Order: sequence, then structure tokens, then C-alpha cells
Amino acid sequence: DFLTKLGLPMGVVLLLITLLIRVIVYVPTRKSFLSSAKMRVLKPKVDAIAAKYPKQEDAMKRQQETMSLYSQYGVSPMGGCLPMLIQMPVLVAMFNFVPNAIELRQKSFLWADDLSTYDSIISWNTNIWGLGNHLSLFCLLFCATNLLYSIMTMKQQRETMSGEQAQQMKMMQWMMMLMPVMFFFIFNDYGSGLNYYYFISLLGSAVTMWFLKWRTDDAKLLAKLEENYRRNKDNPKKMSGIAARLKAMQEMQEKQQNMRNRK
Repeated sequence: DFLTKLGLPMGVVLLLITLLIRVIVYVPTRKSFLSSAKMRVLKPKVDAIAAKYPKQEDAMKRQQETMSLYSQYGVSPMGGCLPMLIQMPVLVAMFNFVPNAIELRQKSFLWADDLSTYDSIISWNTNIWGLGNHLSLFCLLFCATNLLYSIMTMKQQRETMSGEQAQQMKMMQWMMMLMPVMFFFIFNDYGSGLNYYYFISLLGSAVTMWFLKWRTDDAKLLAKLEENYRRNKDNPKKMSGIAARLKAMQEMQEKQQNMRNRK
């Protein structure tokens, strides 16, 4: 309402709202990126553990030693997920707000005549199943940006995964590549205001990821983690809850195995 009263076009209002949201979620986004960056610089050490325990029956030992490594270096594997949950209420609110905002009705922006309905750059008479009778340019831009962001995200994930994990994630990565195509068929009939918002929001996310990667010095980050390791390696209390549970499970398994051997 404040931005609307300034007499700004609704497209500019949506742009400013999106920029404000990107500023609000920058801190959790940065924490999530740094968590992934820490796991990336520690990947050679994790790969060495995987090479040390290649057998499937040693999976528990491999997991325990990996979690112990993360704990000693001050890295949390969940650190990349939890901060992103903070963004969910904002994203859900915007998904519900934009299509229902009465202020967007009959408001034009760039090539869109009405931000409350789809922007048709190409139309035809025959209705095609799943596509309709038009192409929405903002929807195409949104899906193309979504594909770009998915590629950047997958590249970041591959840098933190071991070979075994990468194989397991192949199906998930294919799903991430197919999602922009699915979104096109879903959102082609949605209002151009919503597609425009998603386009600039994802573009902002991609720029933020590029900026964070550009600002992150892997050598300095590894040196900081090595300092954490020197402080924590002799302190068993620094073991994370996950690592402690894995250790307890391993000890339980070893105890049961010893009992079976005696029998």
C-alpha cells in the first residue's frame, strides 16, 4: 500500500517487494551457502574416509567417522537446510498474495496488459491440451531462470557429495531439471504478475548465489575450519548429537556381533 501510494507502476512495486524479501532472507541464505561451502572444502577428507571403509558392512563406521569429522571441524550437515526453512512462510505468503492482489487488476507493465491475468505474446485458435491457446512470456522467463538456478544448485550439491552420494542423487537431479518444464505447463495460465514475481525472485536468488560464491575464499575457509579442528579434536564433548547416536548404534552392533560370535 505504501509503495502504491507513491504512484509507482505495479511492476516496479513487485520488483521493490522482491528486493526487500531478498534482503530479509539474505542472512539465512548466506548461512545455508556457507554450510555447503564448508562441506565442499572438506570433501577430500570425506572421500578419504569413504576409501577407508569401502565395504557396505562398514557403512555405520563410515557414517560415524564422517559425522565425527564434521563435528571436529565445526560443520553441521543440516546447516544448509534449517536456515532455508525460515524463508518458507515468506514464499508461501507471496504465492497467495500476488494472484489475489486486487491492486494488480487492469494494471499493465512492459508487454503485459493486465498483471492479474496471463501475458500472451503468441496465441492461436486451437486449444492444445496442457498448453492452452497461448504462450506467456513471463512464464517462459520464469521457467528459464528456474532452469538456470537449478543447474547452479545441482553444481553446488555435486561439489559437496561423494561418488556414492552423487549416484544416489542422480534421480533427484533429473527431477530438478524437469521441474521447470512442468512449471511451464502449470503456470502458463497463471497471472503475469505471479510469473513476473517468480522470475525476478529466482533471478535474485541466482545472483545472490553467484555473489556468495565469488566472495567465498575456499583457502581461507579451510584454514578457519582447520583452526576449529585444532580446538575440538581433543574435546569429545564437541561431538554432535548425530555423531554420538551413530557411535552408540555402532557400539550396540559390535556388542551384538560379539554375543553372536560367543554363541
